[in-house]
Amino acid sequence: MIPYTAQIPVLAECDVLVVGGGSAGCSAAVAAARQGARVVLLERYGFLGGTGAAVLDTFYGFYTPGSVEKKVVGGIPDEVVAGLEARGVLLKRPNTYGAGTGLTYDPETLKVVWDELVSGAGVRVLFHTYFADAIRDGAGVRGAIVGTKRGLRAILARAVVDASGDADVAARAGAPFEDAGALGIAQSLTTTFKVINVDVARAKSFPKKELWALMEAASLEGYRLPRKEGSAHITPFQGVMVTNMTRVAGVDATDPDALSRAEMEGRSQALEYLRFLRDKVPGYERAELGGLSVNIGVRESRRIRGEYWITREDVLSARKFPDAIARCGAPIEEHHAGGDTRWEYLPDGETVDIPYRALLPQGLENVIVAGRCLSASHEAHASIRSIGQCLAMGQAAGLAAAMAKDGDLRGVNVDELRTRLLEMGAVL
Repeated sequence: MIPYTAQIPVLAECDVLVVGGGSAGCSAAVAAARQGARVVLLERYGFLGGTGAAVLDTFYGFYTPGSVEKKVVGGIPDEVVAGLEARGVLLKRPNTYGAGTGLTYDPETLKVVWDELVSGAGVRVLFHTYFADAIRDGAGVRGAIVGTKRGLRAILARAVVDASGDADVAARAGAPFEDAGALGIAQSLTTTFKVINVDVARAKSFPKKELWALMEAASLEGYRLPRKEGSAHITPFQGVMVTNMTRVAGVDATDPDALSRAEMEGRSQALEYLRFLRDKVPGYERAELGGLSVNIGVRESRRIRGEYWITREDVLSARKFPDAIARCGAPIEEHHAGGDTRWEYLPDGETVDIPYRALLPQGLENVIVAGRCLSASHEAHASIRSIGQCLAMGQAAGLAAAMAKDGDLRGVNVDELRTRLLEMGAVL
């Protein structure tokens, strides 16, 4: 941790600093700003949306799977969906694996939707700005040292929302966490890619089990296909499909060298899967690469040890909590190192609650996390990490940060927090 000194100029002072402009961070920033808080949002890229704009094109976690579809996410997430729908770039489709209805969209338009939402709320956005270290004040965090084009700068804040995905703020500030990569249990990483010039009708009608059989057979012929049940899905655009096929296993995504190697491996795999599609799968005979994900998709890295640790048993028993700030009905979806994916489902139509305590790092004041770095076991995390839940957690974290007197997040009245969330349209 870099100690704050007068040699590092102060770039901004605010009530709430949000680190990470992905789904959780953007939702947190909007929620906090709408409560009248002065909010600064840091983002390392030149656009908002995080994984939802850089890697994926589908929101999952909005609906439960099973025989009866239930919507379990609402509020600011609904505004994002409405912004995409208003521009004609949203379609609702069943998930290939039965994980619940997905909302597929144009990632480029999502960037603009988030621009408008955060600007409309009065959030100060700092693009191309990297979190470098936490500014500690005893057990509390009072801001961050950030990297900019003009060098290191300090941002001072009353409360910090760690929406970095990797629990960067909490980890640097000394909070306990479980590093899935270091333990060798992290879910595999995926480079997604877009395919153009596809005969979508033929590609869509080709049964998935036959696709998987072709993958297995092609692997025996010499095609390098680590994952044998990957998928490709329709998009709002004619002749365009998007894939979720590559699998880079055994990566600690917080290790700079390992992550760099994974980026190269993911791109290499993407071209091999494209070759397979063109050679073997109906509808892809004239297909071309339409683009790779901006970065490789990381499913799991650090998960904080919070005031509550969500377990596999909590998820599969659909446990309810008095301090619930969000809900999740998605199955445990584990992308392990093998060729398949393991699934475990909640009871039909049921959901597990996400308690407020799971967002509060142990032994650390003035910090709340939102997104996939929440306090949960490896198995529970494999259910709760969907973008729908990241949006919902961000909404709650941002609201709590704005409510927290002098940044005291443990002192937030959770009943009042839940009431305000319901007033915003959240589903609890």
